[in-house]
Amino acid sequence: QVHLVESGGGLVQPGGSLRLSCAASRISASINTMEWYRQVPGKERELVASITSGGGTNYADSVKGRFTISRDNAKNTVTLQMNSLKPDDTAVYYCNIRWKLGADIFMASWGQGTQVTVSS
Repeated sequence: QVHLVESGGGLVQPGGSLRLSCAASRISASINTMEWYRQVPGKERELVASITSGGGTNYADSVKGRFTISRDNAKNTVTLQMNSLKPDDTAVYYCNIRWKLGADIFMASWGQGTQVTVSS
């Protein structure tokens, strides 16, 4: 079973920066897309950023210009550089991956996530 481990969260002041990392293990297939999500209590999980195997990126409007997603294909890791953080960025951040076998698309089970708190 594919295993995802997020790290790098913490407490930061508004305007500060954090860098989140996610490591995927127990996967032998090529990963097509790597993604970062976030979730706060009472709300659905929100897609924050994604990156394709070719390096193409997409961002939620709320984080565009402030967050940068990147990946290391050799290590099966994805990172999220978060700058100019706002209190509304406070959430548990999760990563996930997508891969394709024939006509079927797969996602990994959700990991534990990492808490990001932006507060003065």
